[in-house]
Amino acid sequence: MARAAGSAAARGQWPRGRLALLAAAALGVVNAQCFAPTARPLLQCIAVALLFLLVDGAATPRAAALRGWAFGAGWFGNGVSWLYISMHVYGPMPGWMAATATAALAAFLALFPALAAGAAWRCATGPARRLLALPAAWALSEWLRGVLLTGFPWLAGGYAHVDGALAGYAPLLGVYGVTLAAALVSGAAAAACAARRAPRALIVLGAGAALLLAAGAGLRRVAWSEPSGAPLTVRLVQGNIPQDDKFGTSGLQRAVDAYGRLMQGSSHADLVALPESAFPIPIGDLPDGLQRALADFAIDNHSALVFGIFIEEPRDHYYNSALGFSPERDQPVQRYSKLHLVPFGEFIPYGFHWFVDLMRIPIGDQERGAAYQPPMHLAGQRVAVNICYEDLFGAEIIAAWRNPADAPTLLLNLSNLAWFADSRALPQHLQIARMRALETARPMLRATNTGVTAIIDPRGAVVAQLAPLTAGSLEREVRGYAGTTPYVRVGNGAFLALAAALLAGAAGLRRRRPRQPH
Repeated sequence: MARAAGSAAARGQWPRGRLALLAAAALGVVNAQCFAPTARPLLQCIAVALLFLLVDGAATPRAAALRGWAFGAGWFGNGVSWLYISMHVYGPMPGWMAATATAALAAFLALFPALAAGAAWRCATGPARRLLALPAAWALSEWLRGVLLTGFPWLAGGYAHVDGALAGYAPLLGVYGVTLAAALVSGAAAAACAARRAPRALIVLGAGAALLLAAGAGLRRVAWSEPSGAPLTVRLVQGNIPQDDKFGTSGLQRAVDAYGRLMQGSSHADLVALPESAFPIPIGDLPDGLQRALADFAIDNHSALVFGIFIEEPRDHYYNSALGFSPERDQPVQRYSKLHLVPFGEFIPYGFHWFVDLMRIPIGDQERGAAYQPPMHLAGQRVAVNICYEDLFGAEIIAAWRNPADAPTLLLNLSNLAWFADSRALPQHLQIARMRALETARPMLRATNTGVTAIIDPRGAVVAQLAPLTAGSLEREVRGYAGTTPYVRVGNGAFLALAAALLAGAAGLRRRRPRQPH
């Protein structure tokens, strides 16, 4: 009889468990919609708060982790589905295999919220779990996703708040600090739902969340940097060369025609920037006349010129690089080579040559640039160049400040997102670049092939941009900036210490109190 009753109870739990997983997955899809091209920071806090309630209500750490994984599957399955385009449309990998690979990546990324949910459930109980353990574990798992196996921090939670009050924490704690602040707001909301019959607790929790938001809004008004040097006019060129043409037989001629026309403007520009791999072959293979024309452009127009191109050095060793030409004849060509390469796109993990071969990626196995490469000295400014995917990694961007006397006054990102057509990848990447501007209090210039070419001010606001999938040049006057944010000084160290302290505090409270029946 007892065994039968136990079996019936177990059967009664299954629908509830399945519904919880479905709810978590649906909340993950909602969370994905809170990033660019829309901006819904409040909705993201609500979605994560509801997940925290689902995790808190789980009967075991395994059940909690499964709910975190379901949330992640909905989040990444929806949020990075554009990867399918690069593999199938431009790969061209068979559709079923591209879909499987995209789903496998989403399933892997979902392990990080699963880890956060399971760890928080195990280390704390009651209000400490909702208020401390879940927010801290959530933010730490986001940081871990950004560093493990070279990292993939796309759609880190803090990016959804680039237009919200919590963005004020970015110059102090970086994107993961913003993620933590948002998770603390979510934790307070979850705790308020659990304590809805305790008016005093509701007042305290509401005041705490309001204080976090108000402090973030106040920090947004702080000027962490100030103008440095004379204003300069920049021209950012967007060639809009489709990916299937870019590396085709006519790709070089199409690039020469497009950029030769767009580099010229109606007025003088102090700095002209072309996108990543603007010319789709190694510079040593360019016709001699084209190499001379690029150098002569800078001299004849009194304009500094930066463009992306591959460098073969030595034979069969390729670098995804940017070259900077000064208008003065006696100045050497300056160079930046990409450090953080894209797995499967720019370097091939061991055992996956067969997979990359299916995508037919040109120059798909590259070399890494040096860990520290000083800013380029161009147009009276110190320009820290980063290439495409690199601006996902704030801790690597601030490496350009290693020599304080040569600290950057401008950031410049050169990208080619033609692999992803007109998908959400383009506005999502712009949102990421805006966070880098906030963290460093520096303007970010973006010159891209198909979009989004833009100018971002030191407060993370988009000053001007070109429409995606159009050819054109963006001309504006900008200023360089000097000054150092706390994040530039200590990187993610302050965030890690704070999150670890919160998690340790939650665990300590559990040890002091006897565990209550669930």
